[in-house]
Amino acid sequence: MFSNGNRLERQLKPTDLRGILKYVPMFRDHTFIIAIDGSIVEHENFQNLILDIAVLRSLNINVVIVHGIGKQLRDMAKAQRKALSDVYGEGVTDDATMALAREAVGIVSQSIIEGLTHANLKCAITNAVRATQVGVLDGVDQKLTGKVEKIDAPLIRSLLAQDIIPLVSPILCDRNGVSLRANSDSVAADLAIALGASKLIYLTPFPGLVIDGDLKVNLNLQDLVAELKRKSVTIEERLRGKAHFAIHALENGTQRAHILDGRTNGGLLAEIFDKVGTGSMIHANDYDSIRPAKKKDAPAIYAITKNAVQKKSLVQRTHAHIEAHTEDYFVYEIDGSIIGCACLRKFDDMPGTLEVCSVYVQPFYQNRGVGRKLLAYAEFLARERGAKSLITFTTQTYGFFRSVCDFEDAAPEAIPPSRLEEIRANGRNSKALVKKL
Repeated sequence: MFSNGNRLERQLKPTDLRGILKYVPMFRDHTFIIAIDGSIVEHENFQNLILDIAVLRSLNINVVIVHGIGKQLRDMAKAQRKALSDVYGEGVTDDATMALAREAVGIVSQSIIEGLTHANLKCAITNAVRATQVGVLDGVDQKLTGKVEKIDAPLIRSLLAQDIIPLVSPILCDRNGVSLRANSDSVAADLAIALGASKLIYLTPFPGLVIDGDLKVNLNLQDLVAELKRKSVTIEERLRGKAHFAIHALENGTQRAHILDGRTNGGLLAEIFDKVGTGSMIHANDYDSIRPAKKKDAPAIYAITKNAVQKKSLVQRTHAHIEAHTEDYFVYEIDGSIIGCACLRKFDDMPGTLEVCSVYVQPFYQNRGVGRKLLAYAEFLARERGAKSLITFTTQTYGFFRSVCDFEDAAPEAIPPSRLEEIRANGRNSKALVKKL
């Protein structure tokens, strides 16, 4: 990265395009929530940022934009010599502040619309996010300050399906059509949860999440929670708020949250498609929802895989067979319900090779990264057990294993003889794949 006047730029390396191609199938049809600070909309890099969003759309990544108005609100109040009761939608919003906030929203929203239009991207301001008044906190009436009450996810998904980028402002309406001022970072986190977004991205005027003077490039969710609880921790207040909202999103299913400098040319794409990135990434504990199966899980595993058996994507295994081999299974659980499973099989005639099989995720949770996590966990277990390679056989998910999970076509010698004999006998004509560990 180098500086050009006041502008930061990240140079594109020849290897970057190859790196991007690796991530394309991983993120295709995923949803990213991009929260843009009001100051970034006014920065000279904003149009470059819009072009980065156009690149994401060209790769079939769904984008929802949420914008802030803090800088514009402060500038307008100063120009008009008016006092603000609150700037960021976290304290009391009086009538005068709301009037300025409505003006600021119009200015910022129009700037974003102009940028998206210039990039030949369709967008729509939507009322899909409904608010309710915060009410009284510690005896103080918060007046026109609101919080998210309900999100019309089907409406937003309908817009995305029509190649339209939904644009959400921090002025929301309640069920009676009354405007309320909300915190844009909080709105973005709630949208990420409601839409099952795989990434929540905060574009800020900061280099990333700076704690005690150090830029945190990669943080585990639990580590971030612990950092923020330290009494001696030093963190800019605006970043603290974004960190807390990121935690809220990750604790409710979002896989990754990013905090990065929106003033850096190419920074958004680098953060997503480069292993190092340019800002801070906070990641959930991918294996928290995965556990070894128990005997009592056999009925649930049998039930969720039955649909795949009917579609001939999985080999049929009886309830009795699953119960007898429960120790080979692991499951993905959400709120006490099993929504995905997989199995690791060992072979006496090739101890260094394990097979991952019976990989299945319930339809509602497909395309949300659950299958990828199950495969990653299978690799983790296989390595722990000393395996040198992981094999699998598939009739309908060849592309997933090849493109997303980095498996390669397997030669016959990579397959245990006993398993090779089974494959030849069952007539399914499955494709064999292998991954070196």
